[in-house]
Amino acid sequence: MTAESEKAPVAVGSRAGVPDWLRRAATLNELWTFVILLALVVFFTIAAPGKFFTTYDITQIAVNAAIYLVLGVGMTFVIITAGIDLSIGSVLVLAAVAAGEYNIHHGGPASGWGTVAICAVIALAVGTAWGALQGVVVASGKVPPLIVTLGGLGAALGIAELATGGQDPAGAASTHLQNSLGFGKLLGIPWMVILAAVVTAIFGAVLAATRFGEHTLAIGSNPAAVRRAGIPVGRHLVKVYGLMGLLAGLGAVMWLASYGTTSIAGHSTDNLKVITAVVLGGTSLFGGRGSVLGTVIGVFIPAVLTTGLIVIGVQQYWQDVAVGVVLVVAVYIDQMRRKTRERA
Repeated sequence: MTAESEKAPVAVGSRAGVPDWLRRAATLNELWTFVILLALVVFFTIAAPGKFFTTYDITQIAVNAAIYLVLGVGMTFVIITAGIDLSIGSVLVLAAVAAGEYNIHHGGPASGWGTVAICAVIALAVGTAWGALQGVVVASGKVPPLIVTLGGLGAALGIAELATGGQDPAGAASTHLQNSLGFGKLLGIPWMVILAAVVTAIFGAVLAATRFGEHTLAIGSNPAAVRRAGIPVGRHLVKVYGLMGLLAGLGAVMWLASYGTTSIAGHSTDNLKVITAVVLGGTSLFGGRGSVLGTVIGVFIPAVLTTGLIVIGVQQYWQDVAVGVVLVVAVYIDQMRRKTRERA
């Protein structure tokens, strides 16, 4: 499978009198996902007139979704290869702890830009190394990604807790980092949102228009055929999981910038949220199909849903129930589509 074939609509049957462009549009995963997002916005706008979808709400939704969008981009590549990464929340914590500990011992909140840069490199390096290590185990050890990353989840969190005594260290982020990336804006747009948008655009292009993206899609579709074509599947998987780790490290930098702390106990459901967003965006858990554009839309569905439920006064516990139900429904629909394609 190529990047071009990924973008090509799949015929699901024809009906007399229905224009070809309309049939093609109806099969686009991104279109249906966007319709769901639009329906949620309309529903909450009507349910809470003047209180939902204000400029403030839009900004907060975008800022809150920024880190999950960065993580979602990496998860899109992983899931397209028919893999999974349950460890992303713990890897984010480990990278944040590593960067935070360096910052604490080199000036704390008053540390300069040089320390900020080194902290960012540390977070990115720790995340990339952990992700690549998991990729090596998946590729060479033939251990299912679910098991590898489940073990990685516990191991990364355990190391972070050992390094900090299980407590969030004070002074983990520089004031410079928080005032710029965390709270700063460019032309009224938060830097967090701009960074997430840049990452999304870059890796969206990588998936859609490069050999790396083409190989990622092909491996998820038919790894045996890819091996016969001479493509090193194992090496590519290491790169994909390394990319996921890299973006988890970037998520750690963004988290430190936003909250100024490592939040060791605050990332236990990151994997659920990110996987939900990616699957909602049309990426198949069976591999071989997906797009970064779909993930962008998928990330905003839970974000809008959560914000809308808060605005209309629904208890927080129901928000988690709603997101969980949406995930199950999305996977069910994906499975039905897969069976339909197999029968065709």
